[in-house]
Order: sequence, then C-alpha cells, then structure tokens
Amino acid sequence: MRWRTSGFAYALLLAGQTLAASALFWIVFPVFHEIVTNLGERQEMPPSQQLAVLGSAAFLHLCYWIRLQWVPIVAPFHSVFLGHVCAFASRISFIFGGALFSILFFRHLPSLHVMPPLSRTAFSTVEVIAILFGLYCYSRELDRLATAIEEPRV
Repeated sequence: MRWRTSGFAYALLLAGQTLAASALFWIVFPVFHEIVTNLGERQEMPPSQQLAVLGSAAFLHLCYWIRLQWVPIVAPFHSVFLGHVCAFASRISFIFGGALFSILFFRHLPSLHVMPPLSRTAFSTVEVIAILFGLYCYSRELDRLATAIEEPRV
C-alpha cells in the first residue's frame, strides 16, 4: 500500500507519539514537582489525571507499534547536524522518565513496610511501567529517525 511509504503516514504517527509524550510530560510534571517538594507526603492524583495519563500512554504505544510494524521511517531530509539534534532530543526525552522513576522508587522505598492494598500497588506499578516503557519507545523512535536523517542520500 502506497500510503504507508509516502512519508505522510510516518509523519502522522511521529506527530501522534510526540503529542502523547508531550501530554505525559505536561500532566506528570506537576505531580513530579509535588513529590519532590513535599517528600514524605502521600501524593494523590485525581482520577481524571490518571485517566489522561493512561490514555496518553496507550496512544503513545499505539502510534509506536503501528509505525514499527507497518510504516517505514522516511527521513524528510539528510543532515548530520540535525540528526545529532534529534538523537540529543531522544536522550533528553528519556531523562525525565528516569528521573520520575528514581523519585518514585526512592520516595517509596523507605515506606515499604506500610504497603497499600495489593491491587492498588499492582495498578500503580503497571501504570509507571507503561509510562516508562512508552517514553523508552519514543526515545527509540527518535533514535531511528536521527539515524535516518544522518545517513547520506543514496
């Protein structure tokens, strides 16, 4: 099918991934800030925010896996410098995910003796892993794009 190799499908899926990753940063950053500024206090996220986070993570995964399975990367241009900028953006995008995980892990590690119910712990763990894995997949996508941009025209 021609639509898959035209570049439009790739651009649309990359834009979807970028939108979802940006939404995750936008929603989770205030929570991250609260965790850092109020260490030791339990932080609750409203159900609407949790739903938005889960929806963004699911949309990020959906765009990534569709692109990976069916749509080849189409570099819009070739430039070593801009390829490096894209690779840099890839690394930066995952630093936030690593920082979030570190804060959550070290914030909750001392209080493991007072565990919430198992179902809540399991849901929260799956939620954090889905976010982190989604951000990892997005950083891999940016790495692949950077490689395609850096390659000389054939």
